[in-house]
Amino acid sequence: MRVAVDAMGGDHAPEEVIHGSLGYAAEHPEDDLILVGDTARIGSIAGSALPAPNVSIVHASQVVEMHEHPAMALREKKDASILVATDLIRRGEADAVVTAGHTGAGMAAAVLRLGRLPGVDRPALAVQMITESGPFVFLDIGANPDSTGVNLYQYAEMGALFAEKVLGVDHPRVALLSIGEEKGKGDARIVEATELLDRSDLRFIGNVEGKDLVKHMADVVVCDAVVGNVVIKFFEGLSTFIFDLIETEFRRPPRGPLAYALMKPGVARIRKVFDYERFGGSPLLGVKGTVIITHGRARRRMVGFAIGVGAASARARIPDLIAETFQREPTDRGDEAAASAAAGEPIDGTVGR
Repeated sequence: MRVAVDAMGGDHAPEEVIHGSLGYAAEHPEDDLILVGDTARIGSIAGSALPAPNVSIVHASQVVEMHEHPAMALREKKDASILVATDLIRRGEADAVVTAGHTGAGMAAAVLRLGRLPGVDRPALAVQMITESGPFVFLDIGANPDSTGVNLYQYAEMGALFAEKVLGVDHPRVALLSIGEEKGKGDARIVEATELLDRSDLRFIGNVEGKDLVKHMADVVVCDAVVGNVVIKFFEGLSTFIFDLIETEFRRPPRGPLAYALMKPGVARIRKVFDYERFGGSPLLGVKGTVIITHGRARRRMVGFAIGVGAASARARIPDLIAETFQREPTDRGDEAAASAAAGEPIDGTVGR
């Protein structure tokens, strides 16, 4: 696969993004990486690692900063690295794009430059959520703050395809996140989505509540972006809080250090379960191309995993499979409006910004 990497996007770009990309390229010679950004800076940071047989550079002179309004920045910065990288997919010169940069800009660039797939009203940003028995697909986490029941149904279809083809889940279980486990319990869009899912070929199991997410009761869990964004950020904050408490207790003399020596193997196993970097690539499902948006604070290890998600998604032809699944239907708004929603202020800075 040919993966275009926005080398300039992210809190630790370009250094960490470049080193993460080069590490992936060395371990995966079957894939070609295209580093998009300032050629001189990329070369200076890469040093003796370039030239490499499966790494090339495409110059981009601008970058969308984290504090900028995404839609305005994309209009003013025509040579922004995320736009240049996305255009490589549009011209057939790349199979996927990966960015740790501005989430709103990444989504807006995808919608405006690539467009939505036929039959998809609105794209959805998905993430792999961690459980003890493995990850499940959770969406939407930031693309659409005002989803309808039809949108939720479409998210379920796209999430199920990703779970099956990328995660290898056979006939994935699909659920709606709501306020009660009884099927159909929730607001009007939950009721509408329930009716549509009941009539679908998906393995729809009904509702799950927030407390049940860690139990892996479903392989795909669907919700509105506001709910999804709150859930993942609370999850991140709570897990960090718990580990900080444990670390504080282990430092308390006199028994803390001794207790840590005994518990160290178990703590290491727990940390491995909570290693969200392994699942740090969030696919934007429903656009005409493979677009992966990773954590803004991603360092080289997480960048490498995100590139892996991009390559796997492109190899599995996820956009093509989504297009084959959906019949062509009238959409509820144009690409320009969808891009505005993708870059919208309410959910701007998704993926743990």
